Amino acid sequence: MARMNHPAPVEVTYKNMRFLNPTNATLNKFIEELKKYGVTTTARICEATYDTTLAEKEGIHVLDWPFHDGAPPFNQTVDDWLSLVTINFHEDPGCCIAVHCVAGLGRGPVLVALALIEGGMKYEDAVQLIRQKQRGAFNSK
Repeated sequence: MARMNHPAPVEVTYKNMRFLNPTNATLNKFIEELKKYGVTTTARICEATYDTTLAEKEGIHVLDWPFHDGAPPFNQTVDDWLSLVTINFHEDPGCCIAVHCVAGLGRGPVLVALALIEGGMKYEDAVQLIRQKQRGAFNSK
């Protein structure tokens, strides 16, 4: 039986932090992926294209913090993101937070990099780690 190849979600780990950048598959598949990795919180940083009711029914809280692709996140988004990361990884070390943008190459990696840097990683190492995990992320021109 032929199977369609769907790229696996990208997981980035550092110290007690785990981040998931899921693919933009169907919503049911998306929720299955989130549950598989133990995600209970998703930061949706792209425009809302799906109803969050199914995710919420599965115990996955979706936070909507959209900002434009190629633009920096809003200061409030950065503050909210870093607060979420601090609280979640303090209360549940090793938990996994998903970051959902459209392609997973710009906005999501930026937020994950911010969290890694705030967690003590050098910025060059954060970018290198994310590039290793997510092909195409942070491409130079």
